[in-house]
Order: sequence, then structure tokens, then C-alpha cells
Amino acid sequence: MNADRLAIEYLSVFGLPPVEFVRLAAELGVPYISTGLTAMPLESLNYPRFSLREDAELRRELRSAMDDTGVRISLGEGFLVIPGADCRDFASDLDLMCELGVPRINTLGLDPDRNRTFDQFAILTELAAERGMRTTLEMMPGSVVGDLDTAVAAVQHVGRPDFQLLIDTMHLGRSGAGVEQLRALAPGVIGYAQLSDNPVIDSMGDYLVAATFERMVPGTGILPLADILEALPAEVIIGLEVPIRSQAEAGVGPLERLRPCVAAARALVPA
Repeated sequence: MNADRLAIEYLSVFGLPPVEFVRLAAELGVPYISTGLTAMPLESLNYPRFSLREDAELRRELRSAMDDTGVRISLGEGFLVIPGADCRDFASDLDLMCELGVPRINTLGLDPDRNRTFDQFAILTELAAERGMRTTLEMMPGSVVGDLDTAVAAVQHVGRPDFQLLIDTMHLGRSGAGVEQLRALAPGVIGYAQLSDNPVIDSMGDYLVAATFERMVPGTGILPLADILEALPAEVIIGLEVPIRSQAEAGVGPLERLRPCVAAARALVPA
């Protein structure tokens, strides 16, 4: 594969501090990571809580680590549309993402009011664009943007080329969409992808737990990943989003957990 397309998503490392995360990616030969401004670590791992929002010295240390290793942030997370909140309140967080050189941010629609959610997407996209960043929308089953048709409708509502879709392979499979639906999308609609695999999961509750804590190494589950990846635009970054809580709590470190994921991605992702 083209190694320049691979990222490790911050959900995969369960709150590993950001400087350590950068060095982990560098050791694995992966050029990108995603990050939020804060993370909630698994208590059993004893990672210290951090806040890139409040700790200017940590931001400086993170930028220095990125300069030392060449690893960059591919995606800024944490920009959720929730009931009653206004995306204009994200202005200062967007400033910090810009300071860290983040090229795009990601959003999820967790407000059941579809019309309001779509309008908030437009506000967030405008604010990000003012800072030179693009915005992606992650379709997630169980949310107001729970299928590909709704996600495309949101993109059309916002009506800007810098508002694109994030295709998470696990969510795509759960939604019922597949390769043909991806191939039918207009050019430029997809801006990022997240790669993992999953078993057969019956209930939505079990699905959401698995999506957050227990995904599978690419190629070891039920998803037709090679076909999905072939249908994606050749230039999009592929972020490994493979949290495996059972291994982490059994003492398997992030390097050992993620090394098989990186190897699997390099075998699957087209050059």
C-alpha cells in the first residue's frame, strides 16, 4: 500500500497521552494520527488524563514530537452536534486544532432533530473553513445520520466541497450499505475513511459497545474490506480505528495491539 495514506485513530489507544501516541505511530511507521483535545482513558491502563485545551505546554510538546518524527494529525475529533448546543461555541477549540496543524475535523449528529442538525453542520463547516480546515461527517447507525442516504442529504444541504463524508467500514456494514452505494457517490463526496472489521452483532446496544471498545483486526471479521477499500477514492487517508479493550485490559500494550492492524491494512489498502 501507499504508506502515506495510513493513520491510527485515537479511539484505538484508549487515552494514551498525545506525545506518546505520536511516538507510537512513528515506531509503527504510520505517518498520521487523529486526536481529540481531551480523552477519557480506561482506568485500568493508568494513563494520566490530559487536556490539549487547557495545557499550552502539552501542545508545545506535541508539536515538537510531530516535528521530530514527521507524524502529523490527520483528523480532529470531538465536534459533536448535540441537542441544545450551538456549534459556534466550538470556535476556540477550532483555533487550537488549527494551531496543531489539523487539516480536517470530524462531526457526528447526536441531536434527533434532523433539520437543526443539518443547519449545525453548515455552521461548523463555515467556522472550520475560516481556519483553513475541512469538515467530515461520520455516518453512525443509531444516530440521526444513521445511513448513507441521510449522510448524502446532509452533504447536499450544506452544499460545500469542504464538507465531506467519513466512511467508517464498521458503520457502513451495519447501515446496510455496501460497495455499489459507495461507487455511486459523486466524486469528491468522501473525504476520509476509518478501517476495522467486526463480527455478526445482533442488538444495537451490543453494536454500539463493540464500536466503541471491541473492534476486530481488518480482515478477521465479516466485512468485505478489500472491495470497500477499492471503492474509496485513492487519495483519502485510511485511519485504523480498532479499539480492543479485552486485549488492553489483559496487559497487551498499544504497540502489540496495533502492529497486526497496521500489517493487515498494508495488505488490504490499494497502492
